[in-house]
Amino acid sequence: QVQVVESGGGLVQAGGSLRLACAASGRTFSTMGWFRQAPGKEREFVATITWNSYTYYADSVKGRFTIGRDNARNTMYLQMNSLKPDDTAVYYCAAGQSLATRASSPNRYDYWGQGTQVTVSA
Repeated sequence: QVQVVESGGGLVQAGGSLRLACAASGRTFSTMGWFRQAPGKEREFVATITWNSYTYYADSVKGRFTIGRDNARNTMYLQMNSLKPDDTAVYYCAAGQSLATRASSPNRYDYWGQGTQVTVSA
């Protein structure tokens, strides 16, 4: 059974940091990514990483967030620094077999986690 499971969300003050993790099981993936959805808004792309660690970020998080992966552990991470209240959202891990280097569309992904809440207080 293929699964992707997020962990690491929580409550943090503005300017603080959080680290999210996504553990995949059942198979390996060419592309893994993070999306987020704030209340009343559509799900939006955050960052993506290929099997060989090519990364691509949304402009809103570039320079503050860092995506990484450990292929041996089939795990992906998202280090979030300098968090802002606008970063408050449910963060979703996604995984797929796309060969695109900038897989920012949800259609590029086949498996999704249940989401983890990130709340940034002012």
